[in-house]
Amino acid sequence: MLTLTENASTIVKTLTDQAPQDDAGLRISSSNPQNTAFAAAVTPEPEPADQVVESAGARLFLEQGAAVALDNKVLDAQVDEQGAVSFAIGALA
Repeated sequence: MLTLTENASTIVKTLTDQAPQDDAGLRISSSNPQNTAFAAAVTPEPEPADQVVESAGARLFLEQGAAVALDNKVLDAQVDEQGAVSFAIGALA
């Protein structure tokens, strides 16, 4: 299962708190499990087949292909000086 760093949890929670729905989360999807390119968007609720990951109040919805590709990985996040969010994926230590 995907693990979130403290920074990632805080940033995901900040992003989803701006959505009007209480159960909103950040949905991560991938069209190909062997691909390292992922799409991320705040959505009001998970799709029926999504894996839901919760960490320190942050909610992630992982599309099936993304869930497979991100199994046993760590998600980190940073905000740059202009306010842009970037995510990084690493191996579990």
